[in-house]
Amino acid sequence: MTKHFAFLALAAAAVAACEQNRSITNPAAPIASSLQAQPNSDGSGGNDGPGAVYTLTNQVAGNAVAVFTRGADGGLTAAGAVATGGAGTGASLGSQSAVSLSNDGRRLFAVNPGSNDVSVFAVSQAGLALASRTASGGTLPISLTVHGNVLYVLNAGGNGNISGFTLGTNGDLTSIAGATLPLSGSTVGPAEVQFSPDGSHLLVTEKNTNLLDVYAVDANGVASGPTTTASAGGTPFGFAFGLRNDLFVSEAAGSASSYVLDASGTPALVSGAVSTHQGAPCWAVVTADGRFGFTGNGAGSVSAFAIAPDGAISLVDANGGTALIGSGINDIALSHNSRYLYVLQTGGAQAIHAFRVAADGHLTALGPVGGLPAGTRGLAAF
Repeated sequence: MTKHFAFLALAAAAVAACEQNRSITNPAAPIASSLQAQPNSDGSGGNDGPGAVYTLTNQVAGNAVAVFTRGADGGLTAAGAVATGGAGTGASLGSQSAVSLSNDGRRLFAVNPGSNDVSVFAVSQAGLALASRTASGGTLPISLTVHGNVLYVLNAGGNGNISGFTLGTNGDLTSIAGATLPLSGSTVGPAEVQFSPDGSHLLVTEKNTNLLDVYAVDANGVASGPTTTASAGGTPFGFAFGLRNDLFVSEAAGSASSYVLDASGTPALVSGAVSTHQGAPCWAVVTADGRFGFTGNGAGSVSAFAIAPDGAISLVDANGGTALIGSGINDIALSHNSRYLYVLQTGGAQAIHAFRVAADGHLTALGPVGGLPAGTRGLAAF
């Protein structure tokens, strides 16, 4: 029993390092842009095409999606906020993928953790249009994932669960019968849910138990399970899939690990608990070509990892400090073709930082866009 409580205390300390802005201490401020367009260091001027970056204001009085248009050079311009119709918590969610985009960028999905529901938006050149708002199938939704027309929500309240829905052509969500399933136990501290690349499995990270949960998903979108695998490192948090079912997991205790999902969906360890040498690596992304993974570290930095063809990972910079930002990093996201990396900072500054991703995995800072309200959580980019 003593060992169990000691383990939970260590997990709590690791998660706390990821969530330095734990509640709203300042009133919501107007979203303002301070990021100016800059040419690429190679003089190309950029060729990513325009896009957008999204985050959730997560306010108790009313949640909203803060929108930033992205130029072809990676520059961001504040474009206001669109109400979700639901409520936030004004506090930390301890998660990744609170806001997410469909693969084609035409739908955006957002959790409303304060009202226990999910909002779906249509995305167009004119901006966001709210399409639906649906109960999440549990309490405190913190993460979601979509594959084709199937969406799953991770609910962290109570005993926690995952709950599945089908997505209609108009953006409406319909609950899938038999697709609300428990996690490995109660008080497990879930952090993220994601589909595998082919949609045949779902994976959930559990911070308090050091477990990776895997659910099989049938052709109708109905999940079964979970089966569990022990995490190679302490406090598994964010994760992302690469090519060939490679899996890159950040571990808040100070490391990252890589796995490959076998045909049954079992994560087979490739590189275990590779130290970032940076505090609280909690959020993770992988480039579209599968060559690099990045962790957003709560202590104020980004660590870049090279991913080998066999899934093995190694630090791009020996000290793990590929980019130094400042305390309170709270999420990261890549543009749709991985040319630009965006980092949400909620400790001290309330800002999104932009970086250009070089061919060798190094990052060039482009600058921040500020003015986000305290309590902001989640990040998605296209």
